[in-house]
Amino acid sequence: MSTVLAFFDMDYTVLDTSSSLEYVKHLRGQKRLGARLLLHIAWWTLMYKASAVDMNRAAPKLLSYIDEVSASHLMAESYAWFDQRLKAHITPRAIELIQAHRQQEHHVVLISASTQFAVQPVAEQLHIDFICSQLVVVDDRMTGEVVEPACYGAGKVTWAQRYADEYNAALSAAYFYTDSHSDRPLLELVGHPIVVNPDARLKRMAHQRSWPIEKFY
Repeated sequence: MSTVLAFFDMDYTVLDTSSSLEYVKHLRGQKRLGARLLLHIAWWTLMYKASAVDMNRAAPKLLSYIDEVSASHLMAESYAWFDQRLKAHITPRAIELIQAHRQQEHHVVLISASTQFAVQPVAEQLHIDFICSQLVVVDDRMTGEVVEPACYGAGKVTWAQRYADEYNAALSAAYFYTDSHSDRPLLELVGHPIVVNPDARLKRMAHQRSWPIEKFY
């Protein structure tokens, strides 16, 4: 029997919030972000949400405030931040559906445009694999580059297909849960697209395509 994949987006799907937003709140609470830097991050985040920016450029910009921090230190801090703030934002409905797919012996994967520093702790908490935008790390330092393509838009299709090939699985048989209109390329490829708490644009598309709509939060 071939492997069936069930992909779950992270921000506003598995989580009821944005991991980037929560991390900015975390840094602000520790007084590690000034007003100018906060505006800089907010601008790039807005451009990303509007699908108006290349994620290969945006991801390093969004994390430019951590250039002097080692990757290992940042990952350790990310786990602490996850325990303190982000864990509580995992939606019960996501956990329920992940368990349902497991019971059907489906292979569950967290897939996200966010970086490994946000995605890895969530995936480990849920005991599932993950695919994400990977920041390049050399000698425990971030280079300011992203492994191309970033896991966003059409890039998410590239990474999902590579993962499917590795597990001898077909995207035409896969499930994909997401809230984001930017995920349209992958939604159109999988056999079972499911939209989660969609905005107006994605909701219209779901109705036009007869895609199921789920409410996670």
